[in-house]
Order: sequence, then C-alpha cells, then structure tokens
Amino acid sequence: MEMKAAVLFDYKQPFSIETITLDEPKAGEVRVKIKASGVCHSDYHLMTGDTQHPMPVICGHEGAGIVEAVGEGVTRVQTGDHVILNWTPSCGRCFYCIAGKPTLCETFTPPIWAGTLQDGTNRTHLNGEDVYLYCGLGTHAEYVVVPQEACIAISKDIWLKAASLVGCAVATGVGAVLFTADVRPGASVVVLGCGGVGLNAIQGAALAGAEKIIAVDVNHRKKSAAVEFGATHFLISDNDLTAKIQELTGGRGADFAFEAVGIPALQEKAMEVIRPGGTAVLAGLSPMGTSTNLPGAILTREEKTVKGSYYGTVVPDRDFPRLLQLYKARKLKLDELISHEYSLEQINEAYDDLINGDITRGIIVF
Repeated sequence: MEMKAAVLFDYKQPFSIETITLDEPKAGEVRVKIKASGVCHSDYHLMTGDTQHPMPVICGHEGAGIVEAVGEGVTRVQTGDHVILNWTPSCGRCFYCIAGKPTLCETFTPPIWAGTLQDGTNRTHLNGEDVYLYCGLGTHAEYVVVPQEACIAISKDIWLKAASLVGCAVATGVGAVLFTADVRPGASVVVLGCGGVGLNAIQGAALAGAEKIIAVDVNHRKKSAAVEFGATHFLISDNDLTAKIQELTGGRGADFAFEAVGIPALQEKAMEVIRPGGTAVLAGLSPMGTSTNLPGAILTREEKTVKGSYYGTVVPDRDFPRLLQLYKARKLKLDELISHEYSLEQINEAYDDLINGDITRGIIVF
C-alpha cells in the first residue's frame, strides 16, 4: 500500500512529505493507522545531526492509533484495538528484562538504533529504496508497521490525541520523578526546563506530593503552564539561580533536581542546585558526543547522586495503563499539554514553533 510520510533525507534539512510504499506486516508485526503523533525535541536532534541515524528516515516516536492489520502469530492485539506506541519494546527474556529494566532490552535496542525492524529489514520504501524508522516507529506517517511488542492496547474511550503523549513526554517526565527518583511526599524538587518533558516532571512531582516544586526556564512565557501543572515557584535561569533555589530550600538546596532539556551546562547546574545528599536526575537527551563536567570531589564529599533516566524508567505494559487511569481520574493532565495541532504538511512549521518555545506540546493529527 501507499501512504504519506514526513521523510528526513539529511541533517540540517527540512522534512519532505513523500509517498511511501508500505509492506504488509510479517509474522509478529502489526500495522497501525496513526491518529496523532507528538512533536518532540528528540526528533529535532535528528534534524540538527546531534543524534546520528541512518538516512533517509521517517521520524516520530510518540504516537497512538488503531490496529488495522496483524501478521501471523500476533497475540497481544487484534484488529480494531486502540494502541499507544512504545519505542522501547522488550523481549521479556534478556538480562535487562529479567532485571526489571525493559527499556534497556538487549533484543530490541540494536535494531531500533539501526532504524530497522527486528529481522534487520524495512517495511517502508521510496522509489525502491529502504526508508529507515526513528526509534523503530516512524509515527510521522499515516501508518506504521511495528513489532507487536511496540503496541500497548488501551481502552477505546481514551482520546487518542491525549493518549499519544503518554508514549514519550508523559512517560519520560512523570516516570523520571515516580520511577527513576522515587520522590516522596514533602520533598523539594527543581525542574530545569519547562518543555514537554519538564512539564510532566512538574506534574509528576505534584503527584508524588512534593512540598516545593521549583520550575526553571529561560522563557518567562513558560510560567503559566508550569504553575498550571503544579509548580509552586517559577524562576528564570540566570547567574543567581543557585542562590535563589537555596533561599527557597532552607539554605541547603533541593532534595531533587530534574534536567529536562539535555544541555550539558544545565546538567551541571542540576548537580549544583541539589543539597548535600541530594539527587540530580538527567532526563533530557544530550547531543551525541557531548560531555558533562561533574566534579568528583563534590560528589564524594557531599554524597550527591547523579542518575540517568531513560524513558522515565517505565515498564510500559504496566505503567501506560496506570498513567491513563490517573488521566481518567483527572489527576494527570494530558489534554492541557496539547497547545497546537498540525497537519502532516505543516510539520516543518510545527518544529519551528517547538524550537521557538511557542508551544507546550504540538501534535500532528491525521
């Protein structure tokens, strides 16, 4: 079959809308008709070259849709199911899966970074040549063919536009607080960066019962959204930031700091603004090849902890339904995250708005 997709042919180039040939799903695979696909900084890293990936590539890794066809042996979903797409499918058998870290699955991670499906081949083609998939999904397209393990079935009464955001921004931000850091009631929390991941870290901290939630951004227009999602204080990032945070936290610094942008200097700031014995969590995706200076003397003498958080340390099969239950109970904000909707043909405009800080979370709607 043929479909429309946004294809990136090279770094520092805009997306091009192309007619792609899509093969039928093979054994263990599923074809999903995409209804909504989130506009995320991680895809922008491909456009800039900060993330290296085989080209040409269909981007998009935050999506939801309806199962339209299944290959032989598929048991997890059936035609007509509504699903969130999960960009860290897991085998359930490897070292990391057995250890409770399915986002690090040894079986699925290599082909995902190769831009292929599990058998090392592609179902997407342009003029007879393979087109790769970012994060093994490629949701900036009308359809995807993915492993059944990438599909998390959800209730059909959930709004698919909202559900799509659980597939990345919500899982990454809320998960970093609840699952990576295990923030407890009464804690003081700093969130550096109030984009899609940062806002979800803020609402994750609110869900955890944090007493002080200090949101930080360079853009003063982010304040209203930060407060709406649970921030008790909002600070503009400047040279006095550490002193201001210490003033708000009894002169010590915060119990936790979450870096939600992926800028090395901001990661260093996260360690600086936590108290002795505090924890800095790096949830933002840094450009490949960059380095972060974390002084060992301070880490040792002040017993500070720095943790990486990949996909919020979620277990998607367990946690996506839990997050949606919180949404249905009006304890988790999803609808409020969506500030702009775009057609596929407007995708370059969507990413311009993302970089300019003009949106909370944008989605491509099919």
